[in-house]
Amino acid sequence: MAEATQYTFNFKEIAELLVKKQGLNEGIWGIVVKFGLGAAFTGPKGQDVLPTAMVPILEIGIRKQEEMTSLSVDAALVNPRKRPDSRANKKKKSFLK
Repeated sequence: MAEATQYTFNFKEIAELLVKKQGLNEGIWGIVVKFGLGAAFTGPKGQDVLPTAMVPILEIGIRKQEEMTSLSVDAALVNPRKRPDSRANKKKKSFLK
């Protein structure tokens, strides 16, 4: 079987991963992208150049939002709070005595 060399994610998957990475359990969180702007003279041949804009992606993050969009996820659904297991807590307490 061939080894994977590339993985791609849609915006909701990226938002979900970032929500989990930050440990967020409530609210609607959506993708934000910070762009830069650069300029250069480039072209196919040395003397045949044109002014060219370059727009790099500087940062990708998440921001709390009021409404769901195609770029957002609900943290309560994708990363719900973990409930403490009462049986596990009782075992820990009896072990510590």
